[in-house]
Amino acid sequence: MLTIDALKELGADTDAGLVRCLNNEEFYLKLVKMAIDDGKYEKLREDITAGSLDDAFEAAHALKGMLGNVSLDNLLEPVTAITEGLRAKESLDYGALLDQMEEELKKLRALF
Repeated sequence: MLTIDALKELGADTDAGLVRCLNNEEFYLKLVKMAIDDGKYEKLREDITAGSLDDAFEAAHALKGMLGNVSLDNLLEPVTAITEGLRAKESLDYGALLDQMEEELKKLRALF
């Protein structure tokens, strides 16, 4: 079940996320659900796999902003590393970072 306590257990900074939502828990959880259900995670992997790194950067950057707003730090960490690597056009092991992102996403989706 998607709750503040369950999100905290997974590493989300729910206190910061709630502040951004004027301490409206229902609104915060709605935004968290939207962030978890976003289709950009799959697009990010597809773009990286296809070598479309500019498109991948756009997807990663959008995810980073959304995840930062709701303070899903456990998922934000790998997405930030991907975003910054793509921004700098670095040769990183994006596969490992994508796997980490998907593992954290899977944990969050299990709360539904």
